[in-house]
Order: sequence, then structure tokens, then C-alpha cells
Amino acid sequence: MDTQQDSYMTEETLIETVENQIADGEPRKVKETLMRLVMTGTQREEAIEWMACALAIEVSDVMQNNASFNHVRYTQHLDALPNLDWMED
Repeated sequence: MDTQQDSYMTEETLIETVENQIADGEPRKVKETLMRLVMTGTQREEAIEWMACALAIEVSDVMQNNASFNHVRYTQHLDALPNLDWMED
């Protein structure tokens, strides 16, 4: 990875992006996912970290493959949480 890509992929940046998505309500699925996870007993911080993992997959694909952000796949990964099996793909 180059330095520019590293700056996009820091855990702090990904978490900040998820927090911004929650605050903005866009995409709506992000806030819904946080609410679902917290209501089922997951600590907020842990839920945000899991959601940042789902975001990282998409950011990585965009950066490595010059692809468009895949909103459908992002939503699918959010829906699968707290299961992180998709991280192994």
C-alpha cells in the first residue's frame, strides 16, 4: 500500500466515517445496523468497529481495483453483523 492509500484505511478514519454516516443518516442502513446491534447487547464501540470493517472492504476495493463503491455489498455486510465470516473472503 502506498502512503495515500494508508491514510484512507486507518481504523480511526474508518470509524470517523461510520460515525459521520450515522450522524448524517446516510446511508440509513448504517444507523439501523447500529441500533440493531446495540439493542441486541453489543457495546456501541464494538458495533462501530464491526461496521468500520464492513466499510473497509468497500474502501479497499475502490482503492485497489479502481472500482465504484458497492452499496449493495456494504449493506449485505452490515446486515450480516455481528457475523464477520465475510471478512475471510
